Amino acid sequence: MIYHEPVLLKEVIKYLDPKPNQNFIDCTLGNGGHAIALAIKLETGKVLGIDLDSEIIKLAAERIEEQGLVDKVILVQDNFKNLKKIVEENKFYPINGILVDLGISSYELQDQERGFSFLLEGPLNMRYAHESYSNESRIDTRIEDGITAAEILNQWPEKELERIFREYGEERYSKQIAEEIIKTREREEIKTTVDLVKIIERVYRGKPKPKIHFATKVFQALRIAVNDELNNLKQLLPQAIEILDKGGKLTVISFHSLEDRIVKDFFKQEARGCICPVEIPVCRCNHKPIIKIINKKPIIPTLAEIQKNPRSRSAKLRVIEKI
Repeated sequence: MIYHEPVLLKEVIKYLDPKPNQNFIDCTLGNGGHAIALAIKLETGKVLGIDLDSEIIKLAAERIEEQGLVDKVILVQDNFKNLKKIVEENKFYPINGILVDLGISSYELQDQERGFSFLLEGPLNMRYAHESYSNESRIDTRIEDGITAAEILNQWPEKELERIFREYGEERYSKQIAEEIIKTREREEIKTTVDLVKIIERVYRGKPKPKIHFATKVFQALRIAVNDELNNLKQLLPQAIEILDKGGKLTVISFHSLEDRIVKDFFKQEARGCICPVEIPVCRCNHKPIIKIINKKPIIPTLAEIQKNPRSRSAKLRVIEKI
């Protein structure tokens, strides 16, 4: 089994501060590291774990069973953008804390059939959603079909390709890469991760070598586009605040600037009173602060954690409390 090291685990547990009879939601279950750590602290309380990937849920279910925590964890295969509906269907109340870890799991990265990694050859899939998995009634399943990275690369117009590389990947050569993709697909279909890496490599030939792998940003952009990750996050955040009990905490771990900016801006808005434009002298919005920001600056991993788990190096944790 490929084990996914939970990022900022000590910090998440510290800020969520689980008590024996409380309930928590892990919106991004992964291999269950965070969920298990929360469940261990509970007596009659429960953890609701959500993930879109059936294989991930299967691995997490095995670990949860090994830990003797089956009665404390409810597993749901769904998109976290449906959070409020999931909670209502499972009658999961009250909710004392919510975790959102926006990182991709080690298992998914190393699955060649998914095509998430530019280091492994595989089909350009990049969808988190997987076939439905259920072996017990405690696992509720719902999956969604979606476009693949290959379909985007072979069908989308040049300007759209350029846009997603620029906006989602912050790729400096987005225009040239989009042009090279169009030229390539006129000759042959772009099918694999290796096909795409070769295209990007041609654009970078003769240019200054970037600090990170030259394919990183394009692969990131495609993954975000395939799974509509930023829009899903924007849909999730207000639902998470709404369903939290007063005094409940929301913890969000992001891994790149686009995610972190969405989280930071949403938290700042909901922690403010009036949000009317500055040119309006008298408040008309009647907006009231509904959260308190716990950490004004994001919490980042310690050097020791980064050395143990290099993938944690870009993680940022933000925490709020519902008031």
